[in-house]
Amino acid sequence: MASIATTTDATFDQDVLKHDGPVLVDFWAPWCGPCKAVAPVLEEIATEHGDKLTIVKLNTDENPQTTARYGITGIPALNVYQGGELVKSIVGAQPKPKLLRELEPFIG
Repeated sequence: MASIATTTDATFDQDVLKHDGPVLVDFWAPWCGPCKAVAPVLEEIATEHGDKLTIVKLNTDENPQTTARYGITGIPALNVYQGGELVKSIVGAQPKPKLLRELEPFIG
């Protein structure tokens, strides 16, 4: 079972940009209700598709540099990075079927 790791300003480049496969970064904060709603959905996706897609969380309150670097103004924001590049952005909590459709190119 894949679990969701945590990344920070200090480890983002190594954890995400230099990672071999696609990485979904969940930009979240503890006070964000929709972030809490989407967390179990991401856990399910990590369990089901963790062999193809790595999922990490970044607390926007604790990591302002990376949050600003990618212009994150609304959370939850789910960004997919591949080969060091941002290749997909999903803003707001989405139901699992919609998220899976959005992530299809990376988990298909």
